[in-house]
Amino acid sequence: MIIGKNEFNVRSAQNSDRLKLANIIHFGSNIHQHLDWQSPLDLIGRKPFLVIENDQDLVATLACPPDLPEISWVRLFATSSHIKLDMAWKMLWETTLTEFFQNGKIHIAALSMYSWFNSLLEECKFNHIDNVIVLFYESTTKINDPNTGNINIREILIEDLPIILDIDSASFALEWRNSFESLELAFHQSVYTTVAEMDGEIVGYQFSTSSGIGGHLARLAVKNVHQGKGIGYFLVYDVLKHFKMMGLLNVTVNTQQSNAASLTLYANAGFKLTGESYRVYKYILK
Repeated sequence: MIIGKNEFNVRSAQNSDRLKLANIIHFGSNIHQHLDWQSPLDLIGRKPFLVIENDQDLVATLACPPDLPEISWVRLFATSSHIKLDMAWKMLWETTLTEFFQNGKIHIAALSMYSWFNSLLEECKFNHIDNVIVLFYESTTKINDPNTGNINIREILIEDLPIILDIDSASFALEWRNSFESLELAFHQSVYTTVAEMDGEIVGYQFSTSSGIGGHLARLAVKNVHQGKGIGYFLVYDVLKHFKMMGLLNVTVNTQQSNAASLTLYANAGFKLTGESYRVYKYILK
């Protein structure tokens, strides 16, 4: 049964909501969950993370806590069958905006995988700014050996992370940057992490994970002044070789449709478009 609007209460999520939130995340009727290094439940206590409550039952939730001060992603939106989808979004989004207004200008981004979520975002004046596309590599694909020159590849050490953060921040637009916290989580959750060095200087890095179909190249960046020297290609080549040795024969990677340099790099490394893509939206709160 769907309940009337007056029966609902919007409030911040609390640690005592953890079990109910887990239930709505896994069994809700509409669920958007950001591709993230953190579980949504780990964000409880950070704002804005809202729930809609009805007589002690949680019927919807929306979490947008910023990872960096200037940018926030819609990390979670989920509803149960006891509330209308558009009503839940409107109630939660209006309260979220009120919380953000208190902190001044911020960019709010969303990576949408569903047409119903596209509609909600567009109705609230989110702008469709790009697409994230998925590429796929099969181990039978032959690619050229890299021109290694004086480039050295080694596994990442925890003490490398501050340097990697500098490279990461300079390489990506605002919405794609990582905080140190996220970068550290990525490091610990990845199965293979490497840096490229030239004359002892770290000039590029990559994080890779495993997936249900093989490996996944999750993050890659090369220092701006060293781009165009084959460093990115060497990092990708090494990842593909590593996964093949592990018996993971298929590798995926995601990148922005607008990122011509990345698309060229992955095409040269034998990746093919899958046809799968997700919309990227942005809302600028002034």
